Amino acid sequence: MEDELKKEERMSLHSHDSMDFNTKADFSDITVADLKELMKNRGVEAKEYLLSMGGLHSLVRKLHTSVEKGITGFPEDIDHRKRTFGSNVIPAKPPKTFLEFLVDAFKDTILIILMIAAVVSLLLGIFAPEDCGGHEDNTGWIDGFAIIVAVFIVAFVTAINDYQKEQQFRGLQSKIEGEHKFTVIRNGEPKEILNSEIVVGDLCQIKYGDLLPADGLVVQSNDIKVDESSLTGESDMVKKGDKDPLFLAGTHVMEGSGKMIVSAVGLNSQSGIIFSLLGAADVDKADGGEEAPPQSPGIKGASGSCDFEDVNLDDDKESSSENGKRKEEKQEKSVLQSKLTKLAVTIGWFGVAAALLTILVMVLQFSIRKYAMEKASWNNKHLNAYVNAFITGLTVLVVAVPEGLPLAVTISLAYSVKKMLDDNNLVRHLDACETMGNATAICSDKTGTLTTNRMTVVQIFVADTHYKSIPKGSELPTEVVEILCKGIALNSSYATNIMPPGPESRETLPTQIGNKTECALLGLILDLGDTYQYYRDNFPESSFVKVFTFNSARKSMSTVIKLKDGGYRLFSKGASEMVLKQCSHILDSKGTPTPFGRQDRENLAKNVIEPMASYGLRTICLAYRDFHPENDTDIDWDDEANIVTNLTCIAIAGIEDPVRDEVPDAILKCQQAGIVVRMVTGDNVNTARSIASKCGILQADKDFLVLDGKQFNMLIRDKAGRVNQKKFDEVWPKLRVLARSSPQDKYTLVKGIIDSKLNPAREIVAVTGDGTNDGPALKKADVGFAMGIAGTDVAKEASDIILTDDNFRSIVMAVMWGRNVYDSISKFLQFQLTVNLVAITIAFVGACTVEVSPLTGTQLLWVNLIMDSFASLALATEPPTEDLLTRKPYGRNKPLISRTMIRNILGHAIYQLIVLFVLIFKGDDLFDIEYGFEPTTRCKPTPHSAIIFNTFVMMQLFNEINSRMVHGERNVFKGIFRNPIFVGIFVGTFIVQILLIEFTGKAFHVHGLTWEEWMWTVFLGFSSLIWGQLVLTIPKNSFPKLCRFGRGGVPLATIVEPDGARDSRARILWIRGLTRLQHQIRVVNAFRSVIDGRSQRAIASPAVFNSLLAPVRTAMVIDENQYSLDR
Repeated sequence: MEDELKKEERMSLHSHDSMDFNTKADFSDITVADLKELMKNRGVEAKEYLLSMGGLHSLVRKLHTSVEKGITGFPEDIDHRKRTFGSNVIPAKPPKTFLEFLVDAFKDTILIILMIAAVVSLLLGIFAPEDCGGHEDNTGWIDGFAIIVAVFIVAFVTAINDYQKEQQFRGLQSKIEGEHKFTVIRNGEPKEILNSEIVVGDLCQIKYGDLLPADGLVVQSNDIKVDESSLTGESDMVKKGDKDPLFLAGTHVMEGSGKMIVSAVGLNSQSGIIFSLLGAADVDKADGGEEAPPQSPGIKGASGSCDFEDVNLDDDKESSSENGKRKEEKQEKSVLQSKLTKLAVTIGWFGVAAALLTILVMVLQFSIRKYAMEKASWNNKHLNAYVNAFITGLTVLVVAVPEGLPLAVTISLAYSVKKMLDDNNLVRHLDACETMGNATAICSDKTGTLTTNRMTVVQIFVADTHYKSIPKGSELPTEVVEILCKGIALNSSYATNIMPPGPESRETLPTQIGNKTECALLGLILDLGDTYQYYRDNFPESSFVKVFTFNSARKSMSTVIKLKDGGYRLFSKGASEMVLKQCSHILDSKGTPTPFGRQDRENLAKNVIEPMASYGLRTICLAYRDFHPENDTDIDWDDEANIVTNLTCIAIAGIEDPVRDEVPDAILKCQQAGIVVRMVTGDNVNTARSIASKCGILQADKDFLVLDGKQFNMLIRDKAGRVNQKKFDEVWPKLRVLARSSPQDKYTLVKGIIDSKLNPAREIVAVTGDGTNDGPALKKADVGFAMGIAGTDVAKEASDIILTDDNFRSIVMAVMWGRNVYDSISKFLQFQLTVNLVAITIAFVGACTVEVSPLTGTQLLWVNLIMDSFASLALATEPPTEDLLTRKPYGRNKPLISRTMIRNILGHAIYQLIVLFVLIFKGDDLFDIEYGFEPTTRCKPTPHSAIIFNTFVMMQLFNEINSRMVHGERNVFKGIFRNPIFVGIFVGTFIVQILLIEFTGKAFHVHGLTWEEWMWTVFLGFSSLIWGQLVLTIPKNSFPKLCRFGRGGVPLATIVEPDGARDSRARILWIRGLTRLQHQIRVVNAFRSVIDGRSQRAIASPAVFNSLLAPVRTAMVIDENQYSLDR
């Protein structure tokens, strides 16, 4: 078939044998409809349909491409292909305009009611003005007008915040989309391009872990297996080759490597067609207005899910009675959100109660005074009093309801996410940012995270000699050097290369491209004085007979080639213990194979492998085997057990991957912050122990455990092979290193720690991963970190944060930023609850005693604006400090409002209430002014009401400085100038307050103050700082633990699973089918809700939606639920 294909290529107008750069490719004999029809088929049907089109070679000819060199890649050809077959993008939904955000802000129910009441007040002020001291108050309409203006300002500020936030998240989405690149071969040269630049006819290189960016046809398959569950719902992996030649965009390559020719892109791919049907792609509006960054169909259609064994870790009485029928889904609400949701609801109910009581008291007082005591009859002007009571009650509710909480959370998270990008953390899910601040455990990979991931071979055992440094090629037998170099060159990915530094490059070392272990071995070839490209040119990948690609189960890779003089040779490389088990011979000092028995293997392990590992070196065994069958059909190349055996050991390479210089200090910071760091690696125990000691994970004076995967499973599983939580709890607290671990072991470790109840505060676990099979552990963890450089697309899709530099130090920065988010919210809460308590008490008590609220509706709306929008911006943008890493994590169950915060809230609220009540009842005597709450004066602006209002605002302003510290620190000014936003808002609010007092008059029910009055009100505000120092002298333990508030406890969702062995096959299939149908319905609902602009809460399962749109989840969730914490 290959000969036929090359013959067809030579006939092609744009073949590389007769390239005509000036001739435009003619696609008249193939259309988009033809390619769509082809891609609709599956399995054998696809193969038959392809044959009906003339076969693969005919299609390649029609697409004017090459199975070895791809398309030409010159700009005219790329543009022509895009015009003919479409671009590889799915147009995103246009972002909301500022006007739409403004309309959304006005949809707030409370603001609507307040607007209606303000309009009624405005009309009454014009047509039925209130009596004021015996004469009509002709300026009564100003109250209603001022409230309308205030509502507009509140809505405007809200819309501006939301609009800016949306723009920021769009930028984040663009950043995530920009991270997705794919390797294509154009004009014979491999190059990485953005997914959106892939065109029909491109020759793509595929490797395990890739998320396919377009539909295509198999050209070369080295044992490729694909997870197509995101499109078909089938959980079983599908093997790609002659029997099933089609690849689909958005599916994950779980095993193998190979090449494909792209046949459909963008809206013409199968996933693009589905999105078009669901309405996710607004094709008609593709050219109109400013749009969100378009997504490639591979990213849009990815579910990021992969099946994994569910490990039952619950062996207590309750769980055993359920026989493992239930399992927990990953928590949809983060730790902070869970606590804030309960807190916001509770405060909201208090606010509703206070508002109703205020309205009731003011209405009863007026009615009793007018109709019972003064015996007055009904007058339309009396309606003013009732409307004012209603407006006052509503403004109390506006102040009380903590709508600033979601805003503060969003601003803090958005600010942190933006800054974390500078610290090499690309946050995909906003919740992960603050969850990381509470992490108690980090399960980290070794390679690339704790180490530099720049690998070099520094020791080698070859020709029966252990060399502590790499020998020259001339020192070894020629036959050994040739077979060693040939085996390394051919039995590795051809995408892996070593590039010498360019003449203008600042780098002095060669650049390693591709798999770093393979790069180290290719470097060994160069050190021996040979070249790997020579062997690759003589044996192109298309000539390979069979490839057993590396995976976590094999821990090895093997390639079979056909020898020129007849017969076949298999080259194998992998973990030394695994490959040596399959060796029956070894090359001696002369390069001659000699028998290699069990005792020889043990001696080699003791004298070579263990000493290498004790230096922290990874040991890789290189081997080969020759086959000389009488007939080619005598060998079943798929029978791996009988093929990869009876090997001859060539050499054992010791690869050094140095620990990053900054890692020991970063791990020490984690330990000081109360976070336990565990290393989970595939290396052997000795290598892992050595690296862990260098990093500081293992300490000489501590009794820590170092286990390999087998020992770990023996200790935690019962006789039936199930994980026992009690046994697990005996192991994990001391476990620091898990070596020779599989992805299943990592998942078991993460799930077991999360489920453990040894720690009353419960553990919050972060995990790093880079491989395809790390997906389940990354999803199970509270925070999953994927490697941005070495990580596969599958790992990235399953993660919450991508480390763009693969460095452990960046995880420590994520911890610091996460804690900063938690503290920022705590600061805002401390400030807001103080204002809430004081404002509600003043309004209610004032209504009961002086028959009106001392703070009018417009004044309360201004306070609400200061408290909700400006304070959230000021306090939520505090930069983090190293001090954040000196305290222990909060944990899942720690109350959000600590006793320290309760002390501060109550202390400042009591002080402010005392000052304000003194001013209300004695302020006229103290300042020698007219009493402002007489029946003849309370309906007009007075200096008395101005002093009360100004003092209240000043105390809030200076208390904002107090609120910067929530852990009992005395220096509240520390680092204040590191936050220019805080300083700007403080000064700006002060200036606006001066303007309100001096120039607004009736609108804010105030009167201009004298210099003396100004000095006193500012001094009373400043005294909050002095009072704050006195409050700090009160021991926090004087408040009982019951005073703490905002404890987490949002229950996790559960789903019913079949009961394993006791369920019939039919029942399992029935439940699978039912679940799949439910998921499909939920997906449809999810996209409908996005297109209709409805709330995300209408979606049946957020988990389904978030897994489908993981890269764009941040923008969409924030966009639709800007004031919701219940997603």
